[in-house]
Amino acid sequence: MKSLSAKPEFDTFANEYDRALDQGLSLSGESKSYFAKGRMHWLAKRLAHLEFDPESALDFGCGTGDSTPYFFDFLGIESFVGIDVSAESIAVATALHGAGHARFFVSSEYAERDVVDLAFANGVFHHIPSAKRAEGLKQIHTALRPGGLLAFWENNPWNPGTRIIMSRIPFDRDAEMVWPGMARQMLRSAGFEILYTDFAFVFPAVLAKLRGLEPRLCKVALGGQYMVLARKPSC
Repeated sequence: MKSLSAKPEFDTFANEYDRALDQGLSLSGESKSYFAKGRMHWLAKRLAHLEFDPESALDFGCGTGDSTPYFFDFLGIESFVGIDVSAESIAVATALHGAGHARFFVSSEYAERDVVDLAFANGVFHHIPSAKRAEGLKQIHTALRPGGLLAFWENNPWNPGTRIIMSRIPFDRDAEMVWPGMARQMLRSAGFEILYTDFAFVFPAVLAKLRGLEPRLCKVALGGQYMVLARKPSC
């Protein structure tokens, strides 16, 4: 999901997204599936700690839907909605994953209210112009039921490796990164309560033996990405 514009740039990358992303991620020694599974695994642990068992999920900025199966496999949800401003990406996602309990919509066509247990956004908001980020958060807030959660994942500006990787990805080179403090401020302004801020993906593949230490480092701004887990108030 590139921006909230009339002709999203990600229409251009809909059929080349995987190649372009792997071009950048190859520096870490891992594929995009490693990071996608890692995000879901970490989120599943946080949800279990909160005793929060979502039945429905919204993937905001779902792109071509590559993460869709992980919502079912890791989180055990029963229904899924993916939205994106890129009509071309939504077409690809529907063709690949739009069966069973998964639905996909262009963002402007999605207007459900108070129905989703869990919302998820990964690496989306650094593509949205700062003046329009509140608009995206409002759509998420509206879709969530009272008491629902948002897992807000973004690339960590403090991590030099992340910056190098982004410089190698065509659709990330000019992105405006979102600092963790800025993310929390945006979420509070949109009406969310902040529960956790966690940092993940500290060690690249060459240091994989050290990854057992990562849970202990989740509060240190070292990881390549961070997650802010936030809640829509119940009242």
